[in-house]
Amino acid sequence: MSDPTPDAEPADRIAVDFGDDGLVPAVAQDADSGEVLMLAYVNREALERTRETGRAHYYSRSREELWEKGATSGHTQEVREVRVDCDADTLLYLVDQTGGACHTGHRSCFHRTVDGEHVGERVFDPDVVYE
Repeated sequence: MSDPTPDAEPADRIAVDFGDDGLVPAVAQDADSGEVLMLAYVNREALERTRETGRAHYYSRSREELWEKGATSGHTQEVREVRVDCDADTLLYLVDQTGGACHTGHRSCFHRTVDGEHVGERVFDPDVVYE
C-alpha cells in the first residue's frame, strides 16, 4: 500500500522529479518537423497550467514568475504532447509554434553555431513586437 501524500501522482502518471530548486528543463520541439525551438524551465505549476490549457507555460528564473509562451508576442506554443525522459527530470514539449520561438526574432533559439555562424531564420522584428 502506498503512502497517500498531497504530491502523489495518479497511478497512470509519471512523477516528475522537480529537484531541489523545484524546476526541470523543458525542451520545446516542433511537433511536425522535429526542429528544437527552445529550452526553458518548468515548475509544478507551469506543468499543470500547460496540461490544463494546452498552451506552453514556463517558469522564468530571472523574473521568478510563471509565464505563458506568446502572451506578450503572440508567438504561442500549442502543446500536442508532453513527454518525460527516462530519469523523469527533463520534459519535452511537442508543440505547434506560431511565429518565432526566440525573443530575438528567430524561429528557434538555436540559430547560430558556437563558431558564430548564423544558421537560423529570423521571422519577426523584436523591436516591433516588444516595444
